[in-house]
Amino acid sequence: MAISIYSTLLPFPKLTVSSRKYHPFAGSNPSNLTIPTTSTVCAKALHSKTSDSLTSIISELEKESLNKEDQNQRQEDINTTHDERRLSHVWRELHGQDDWVGLLDPMDPLLRSELIRYGEMAQACYDAFDFDPFSKYCGSCRFVPRSFFPSLGMAHLGYHVSRYLFATSNINLPNFFKKSRWPKVWSKNANWIGYVAVSDDETTARLGRRDISVAWRGTVTRLEWIVDLMDFLKPVSGNKIPCPDPTVKVESGFLDLYTDKDETCRYSTFSAREQILTEIKRLVEMYSGEELSITITGHSLGSALAILNAYDITETGLNVTAEGQVVPVSVLSFSGPRVGNVRFKERLESLGVKVLRVVNVHDVVPKSPGLFFNEHVAPRLMKLAEGLPWSYSHVGVQLELDHKNSPFLKQTSDPVCAHNLEAHLHLLDGYHGKGHRFVLASGRDPALVNKASDFLKDHYLVPPYWRQDENKGMVRSKDGRWIQPERPKLDDHPEDIHHHLKQLGLASDH
Repeated sequence: MAISIYSTLLPFPKLTVSSRKYHPFAGSNPSNLTIPTTSTVCAKALHSKTSDSLTSIISELEKESLNKEDQNQRQEDINTTHDERRLSHVWRELHGQDDWVGLLDPMDPLLRSELIRYGEMAQACYDAFDFDPFSKYCGSCRFVPRSFFPSLGMAHLGYHVSRYLFATSNINLPNFFKKSRWPKVWSKNANWIGYVAVSDDETTARLGRRDISVAWRGTVTRLEWIVDLMDFLKPVSGNKIPCPDPTVKVESGFLDLYTDKDETCRYSTFSAREQILTEIKRLVEMYSGEELSITITGHSLGSALAILNAYDITETGLNVTAEGQVVPVSVLSFSGPRVGNVRFKERLESLGVKVLRVVNVHDVVPKSPGLFFNEHVAPRLMKLAEGLPWSYSHVGVQLELDHKNSPFLKQTSDPVCAHNLEAHLHLLDGYHGKGHRFVLASGRDPALVNKASDFLKDHYLVPPYWRQDENKGMVRSKDGRWIQPERPKLDDHPEDIHHHLKQLGLASDH
């Protein structure tokens, strides 16, 4: 079997990748790595045991084909990461203190690592979400908070989940919310939409601050939600967000998803807004006196929620500690749509929120809504269109990637592939700046791209949509029957949420 695989792999084109995972904070020394000779690779392929993965064989072949220029580029990234700068010293720059000037072209290696790290936290929302309508837990998270990262193989991240976030499904977003076909389910009117996590002590020391991270779930496959949400702009103050300017407006669907609740449902008794604000308040008070950051991430629709959430945190002043310390709030988002009008953009930026949006130039989502009136229109015309309910503007800084630059990906026009989050992380890993060769800097496994898509070129022999739960979650009972096992019941809301709501002036809503 190994011989037939190897003979299939021989015609591979010259590739610029090493799939060996290199993490800039792992303390490893990639300069000690040796490039195997052809005979070494052949021997590995011919004599590999069944436990050797096809990916590992491909990795050796690809590593063999690295040319001198690519090796120099990777070594330059490694040297910059290890020798010249430490994350704990420059994290404020990486999180937008100077609006990422000079960090995007050429691409700063530490910034790339940070973007991939937070992108993986956003991807975790998809990997943990139960999409299966035949599951009675459809629409929920498959893991309890304490085992969230370990269950996803992400214990090394050094964060712990402090709480889950839920939203009511009683709004018109049929392509975002998932519901079970079972008559008796975990919740009829709620969906899990994200989580809040905090860096542990060891990671905090490495990062240079205690990081409070929020990840919002988006849409992994179907893009019809864009049509669902292309409605109209409405004032944020109309949904009880305390904005002094009534001309600050956001897309009504985003606003409803963030602020609506269903008091008949235990998981959505409180709105997503109330859940996240009380948790941010609690954590900022808990870690008072420490260096803090609030980093919010999300993909697709989750990107819109991340930007709205960042605005809300700063507008309500939750990023200011009792001692008067201002906690930096930044958004690192992926494939996000426009959220609000130009007044929203101006208000967000005046509050000090830093936003870096990573997009694929072939993705339709970042071009919506506001197809006709947006930031690309002449300022004079935009001024005239300012009052229209369809006049939108992107916020922050945009990092443009192009999937056609990757030698690993198909030249497809499939909009779902162009929108795929794992593909964005792959493109980030290979991006070094405009006009630079595509060279995977950390060797992030390209097979991850096909986790929930069919985007990798066929000759890599990675099956499409390969990530599946074993037996779709079915287990064999003692009497030999296949059943869906019971899962631990997810906690809904912490006991002190009423206390924090009262302090925020929101308790009167209950």
